[in-house]
Amino acid sequence: MEGRDVDAQAAKPAGRPKARPATRDAGRSRAAILDAATVEFTAHGFGGASVNEVAARAGINKRMLYHYYGNKEGLFLAVLENAYARIRSAERELELDHLDPSEGVRRLVLFTWDYYVENPEFLSLLNNENMHKAVHLKTSDKIREMHSPLIDTLAALLARGAEAGTFRRDVDAVQLYISIAALGFFYLSNQHTLSTIFGRDLGDSAALAARREHSADVIMGYLRP
Repeated sequence: MEGRDVDAQAAKPAGRPKARPATRDAGRSRAAILDAATVEFTAHGFGGASVNEVAARAGINKRMLYHYYGNKEGLFLAVLENAYARIRSAERELELDHLDPSEGVRRLVLFTWDYYVENPEFLSLLNNENMHKAVHLKTSDKIREMHSPLIDTLAALLARGAEAGTFRRDVDAVQLYISIAALGFFYLSNQHTLSTIFGRDLGDSAALAARREHSADVIMGYLRP
């Protein structure tokens, strides 16, 4: 009897392995949605963007999009947060903490310019959100903590430079970063109107290279004691 019970137990098929949470598939779906939404919002702005088009471009069901992001506003906020997270992540790879202060600041200026040139969608998204007076970004509980490490790093560079006598001592890190961003952002966002006004192609490779160096020279000149 016991033998038959043992044989019966042995004959039973092994139980199915427990299903793993579909985190990988969810991550892929979210990434596909964000990529598609970035293209759509960049092309049409918040007002003109279509959630249906985002879902179709991402190859997912629209109900899944709403499941992840709630509504169009939530999706746009997620796109903005993702855009900021990408540039902050790239900035961390510069490892500015380990550089000479002058080299570190100059590298940050050149990086910022290069990032804007290579990621025009970032500028378009920010322009659009500013048209809406940052109404979406104001609801974010992540955006300030994303920027704090960058400002702390820049402040440390400025303090080390001031201590070494290579930087002036009255520099506010937030003001300086805004100036770094502005030197690239304004030029690239307005290059078409500026090119028309001044009769120069400000978007050709020589003009972009000259502006890149000019931006770094302006910031470094300001920092001199």
